[in-house]
Amino acid sequence: ATDVVLTLTEFLRKEKVVGAYLEFHGEGAASLTLGDRATISNMAPEYGATAAMFAIDQQTIDYLRLTGREDEQIALVENYAKTAGLWADSLKTAEYERVLRFDLSTVVRTLAGPSNPHRRLPVADLAERGIAGTVENQPGLMPDGAVIIAAITSCTNTSNPRNVIAAGLLARNANRAGLTRKPWVKSSLAPGSKAVALYLDEAGLTADLEKLGFGVVAFACTTCNGMSGALDPAIQQEIIDRDLYATAVLSGNRNFDGRIHPYAKQAFLASPPLVVAYAIAGTIRFDIERDVLGTDASGREIRLKDIWPSDEEIDAMVKAAVKPEQFRKVYAPMFGLRNERDAAVEPLYAWRPQSTYIRRPPYWEGALAGERTLRGMRPLAVLGDNITTDHLSPSNAILMDSAAGEYLHKMGLPEEDFNSYATHRGDHLTAQRATFANPKLFNEMVRNADGTVKQGSLARVEPEGKEMRMWEAIETYMDRKQPLIIVAGADYGQGSSRDWAAKGVRLAGVEAIAAEGFERIHRTNLIGMGVLPLEFKPGVNRKTLALDGTETYDVVGERKPRADLTLVIHRRNGETLEVPMTCRLDTAEEVSIYEAGGVLQRFAQDFLEAESAAGSAKKAS
Repeated sequence: ATDVVLTLTEFLRKEKVVGAYLEFHGEGAASLTLGDRATISNMAPEYGATAAMFAIDQQTIDYLRLTGREDEQIALVENYAKTAGLWADSLKTAEYERVLRFDLSTVVRTLAGPSNPHRRLPVADLAERGIAGTVENQPGLMPDGAVIIAAITSCTNTSNPRNVIAAGLLARNANRAGLTRKPWVKSSLAPGSKAVALYLDEAGLTADLEKLGFGVVAFACTTCNGMSGALDPAIQQEIIDRDLYATAVLSGNRNFDGRIHPYAKQAFLASPPLVVAYAIAGTIRFDIERDVLGTDASGREIRLKDIWPSDEEIDAMVKAAVKPEQFRKVYAPMFGLRNERDAAVEPLYAWRPQSTYIRRPPYWEGALAGERTLRGMRPLAVLGDNITTDHLSPSNAILMDSAAGEYLHKMGLPEEDFNSYATHRGDHLTAQRATFANPKLFNEMVRNADGTVKQGSLARVEPEGKEMRMWEAIETYMDRKQPLIIVAGADYGQGSSRDWAAKGVRLAGVEAIAAEGFERIHRTNLIGMGVLPLEFKPGVNRKTLALDGTETYDVVGERKPRADLTLVIHRRNGETLEVPMTCRLDTAEEVSIYEAGGVLQRFAQDFLEAESAAGSAKKAS
């Protein structure tokens, strides 16, 4: 399923399905288990679709039965779906605006990377692509391309029994052949459900995974969200001293630069069994299809094909080991809970002023209450294509020398308790400092002497032209109450729906984003925070306009759905340029939310209007 979804992600990116509602149908779709379907649908943010759906059919019913639902509920689902026209047979007469064809038989064993989920790498082509190659290993030292993280993570892959069972069977076969994990690889298994541990036990595969280092470390987001924990200090120091190209291999959904681990320069997405194989190989420079993983007791060379389980073996093990009672044992107690709240408890939350995890947010105050000028805006950053939500607000581990790390240190937290940016989303003072804190950021306003763009969380404050760390620039502009704009290329805001990718820039004073194109989810989040998305007309961009960040910007025109607005650019030399832009408030509802100042402000208006209407009606009666 991982190979299918990585191949589909590449295919759908090329077909440009951003903002589309996808419905999968046909002979291939019907053959996929619900676990396989969930793996595909969960990647919708990576190929940019609004939703990715499969019809209800016998596979759905089989899954409900497998996961312990009651017969009465299963019958209700089937009867309702057939009566309401939601059963798969109904799709045979469906008419679609656009039909794409994808042949499942073309899928091969696949990686994705090293920086984007849609950059597919068939493992048979690793040598030709320059990923795999001959590596001269020095005794006692890590090799080039060392895999320092090998993680079967809690993304949808671990909610798909076939994927996890396949990893367990490969681990069993590897152990029987005498293969071992390389000592520099930090390996982990973090299922999304406790039911996974139960059926691995039932299959007798838990011990085999543990022997290769894949013991269960948690039942939640870990490595995929930047929370794989610290490396062995000696390994970390060797990476620093030798400036090693160290990598991560994980069965997650996202591998954006800087996300997985501070010392993993790049990361590759892979199926759970392939993650186990790379823990044995120990380097991404390894041709995983052809090279020798090791030798067995008789001296026979062992390659991946020798330990890879067959589909028939995987299916038989799933059938024998995955049982409804496992899911009932895990989930039935959750739904049986009742909240017996003490009526005397104070109904308002008691905010702790010194908390670094949950703090009273400022979304109702000052500029965030809806006050925007769209006049005299200065660029906080001028960016290229494919800016992800991880560039805008990373979720990885917080380091001491970062703006957030320095803040947490001042708050009295020891470095080992810093955790990740993602865990501090409830404290705006920490999360604000994550804005553009990605070490892989390229802000085109900040350049080296030779004209190349510097890498890092950097900005240039204008009109002084002074370069500084991004957070210091944001603080400077906040003190000045300077409205800001961001200028960017195509596909702005790729990746997961990171609310702080929109909150962070709005708290910094950003009032508008001018880009060549937006990801649907992030565009919606920007509007929800009261930030105006503006799209350049085809053939016009930051390069054709020769923008360097010294300009100031105004937005002129009436904001209506997809209206033409004018971006007035005032250059430092006094020249004024008027650039037509498309207002990416696509619906009247989005205009209403934006004009209110954001979704919270709009909700407050609706609530107050409803209360006022109710009061008037009561008075009249």
